[in-house]
Amino acid sequence: MRKIRKSRVSTGVFWIEVPEAEVFVLCGAPADSVKHLMRGGLIRNIETNGVQYETGPNCILLSDTIIQGEDFANLSEFPILQMLYRQGMILPNHPGNTGEKPKLIGTAEQIASQLKYIHRGNYGLVSEEELLDAGMAPELTEEHMAVKLAFAFGAIKEPDALIDSCSVGASLVEIKNGVTVSRQGLNVYQFDYQGESEQVDLNLAEGEHYESPYPLGFQNIERGYFSVIHSGEADGWDINRPCMGSVLIFRGRIYLIDAGPNLQAILNALGIGMAEIEGIFHTHGHDDHFAGLTTLMRSDRRIKYYSTSVVRASVTKKLAALLSIDEAEFENYFEIHDLEFDCWNNVSGLDVKPVLSPHPVENNIFFFRADGGDREYTYAHLADTAAFEVLDKMAAGDYPGRKVSDKLVAETKKNLLETVDLKKIDIGGGLIHGQARDYADDKSKKLLFCHIARRLDSWERGRGEGAPFGTAEVIIPAYQDFVRRSAYNHVSSHFSDIPDDGLAMLLNNPTVTFNPESILLRAGDIPKYVYLQLTGNVEYIDIKRDVVGHQVAGTFVGEFATLSEEPAERTYRARSFVKALQIHVTLYRKLFEKHSLTSHFYEISKIRRFLQRTWLFGEALSNPVLNRICKVVEVSVLQDGESIEEASFDKIFVVREGAVSQIVGGAVINKVGVRGIFGETVAIFGHESDAKYQAIGTTKLYGIKPTALEGIPVVQWKLLELFRQEILFQEAAE
Repeated sequence: MRKIRKSRVSTGVFWIEVPEAEVFVLCGAPADSVKHLMRGGLIRNIETNGVQYETGPNCILLSDTIIQGEDFANLSEFPILQMLYRQGMILPNHPGNTGEKPKLIGTAEQIASQLKYIHRGNYGLVSEEELLDAGMAPELTEEHMAVKLAFAFGAIKEPDALIDSCSVGASLVEIKNGVTVSRQGLNVYQFDYQGESEQVDLNLAEGEHYESPYPLGFQNIERGYFSVIHSGEADGWDINRPCMGSVLIFRGRIYLIDAGPNLQAILNALGIGMAEIEGIFHTHGHDDHFAGLTTLMRSDRRIKYYSTSVVRASVTKKLAALLSIDEAEFENYFEIHDLEFDCWNNVSGLDVKPVLSPHPVENNIFFFRADGGDREYTYAHLADTAAFEVLDKMAAGDYPGRKVSDKLVAETKKNLLETVDLKKIDIGGGLIHGQARDYADDKSKKLLFCHIARRLDSWERGRGEGAPFGTAEVIIPAYQDFVRRSAYNHVSSHFSDIPDDGLAMLLNNPTVTFNPESILLRAGDIPKYVYLQLTGNVEYIDIKRDVVGHQVAGTFVGEFATLSEEPAERTYRARSFVKALQIHVTLYRKLFEKHSLTSHFYEISKIRRFLQRTWLFGEALSNPVLNRICKVVEVSVLQDGESIEEASFDKIFVVREGAVSQIVGGAVINKVGVRGIFGETVAIFGHESDAKYQAIGTTKLYGIKPTALEGIPVVQWKLLELFRQEILFQEAAE
């Protein structure tokens, strides 16, 4: 039998074990990697001397790249927590506590980033000075630090006090007991032991994504007046359900409450497209409520971020550490709306009250209120709340650190027991989660018990309720069609030069619903209808060019084929339930003829369809956003051998036809072909460069000024990724 064994856990995640040397490595740590290990039987329950605990990894191999396939590639917080607490590595007098610490393996840069991210994940803001800088009232900072120290067993420790690390280069590095690891290339590592070796490639192939550990069925949700869609009721350890979160709908607008792991899969199952999300209400920065933020960053506009300034500061520091970006860049990806503690804040007509909740990191629970005519209706989202017994022990001084005041405990209990129409409650137990029995006398109309990885017990089932994925709670019913309102907004944005009366004939058409995996338009067919996508997610497949892309709400299907009067080049499929405005092609052409739009829109459409086939612009951009970019595209042509200096660039370039050679120091280091991008190093990031680009044959370029790309988070993030890769590439060439 081999001494070193390798197993595939899921896409981009592998398991290396050397039992003889007591080395067990989780290779790759995207969101919910622990759940994949549990589902695969690589984490098991065992018992020693009457103590039940888990097995699992003692090392984590990190990805060289921060993000792969649109998601965080390195989220080691929960695997580390599993080692420390569920395996018992940190627990006094525990059979799993042998003096060994969890070990991170990878590049020095990624290890440093992970240690900072884990530190912020454990503690959030770490001093009274940081709390004051974040906007906390001076009279609250001392009390809040007392809470932190109680949860932290009396002291905030640096991450290297809890975690070991193993920085890896091209040469062999010993992990433990003769097991070595070396880096063979980008995201490729080799493990060796006593003459045996196994290689692990953490790179995702083009089009691959990290997998969700649980299946989710498709839901066709209504965009109502005031309702809550249950998008997850479990915790970070439940292998069958998403983590606790909600989708709140108010007057047809969609808001998320927290962004947990596998957010894209969750949204797709609910039939929610990225372009439909108005904003997120964020409780705190633990990974089971935080890991989906990169999904929201890959939007064609800044999604609104609602929380208190102290929670935002805590989340910003963790996100910046994880992504190796400056904290100020948070505003490039989210539109910040700081809410005031303990008062009702108006958010587009919805009243929102955040309340500080004792937790290891900054945490606010949310109360939502809307006027239903006869009275005000309320929803409370109580994520990661402490049990009353724990609060009482803090007030009694039973935990190391400072004593918490009786006043804070009394106010916290009062807030948690406030009477509402619908209350979603964390009953996860332990030191940092709540207990169902604390709500025995709660007078709220309906209680939902969540944030657990087990069945409700008999007392809990007799007092509270569960909430299967995708079920809806209608708090105030709707008597109007909010999807129709969206249709008007999209049409008026797409046809900005046409007055409203000219758009009326387009809007006076039926809306139709497509089931998941059904085809809206097939390649080779002549369309009978143009569809304006209003909800959900649509993918297009261009078989001839081997391109698969995704469309969002506000995008037309069949427009190009209708204007060119040729068969469709792409197949369009629904990835979820999709609602669309169905417009007959004859009616659509009449609008264009009446307003003399055909030639202009056809030229814009040709540029748009090309940009959609590029990596930079092929994801999550609606027609209006792409059209805005297309209108400012500058076309230039280089003859064979003609070159341009990167140091003088004031725009980025997309290769439309031909190719260019990238030359540094007189040597060709790269070739950029059709659909390739270059120039961001200087034009976007102002980095000095002595590179030049030389045409290979006659080459047509699309030039785009940086100002045209501002306020488009998905493009800004991809440019940052491209810049980082370019710098590494040039350094390697030198």
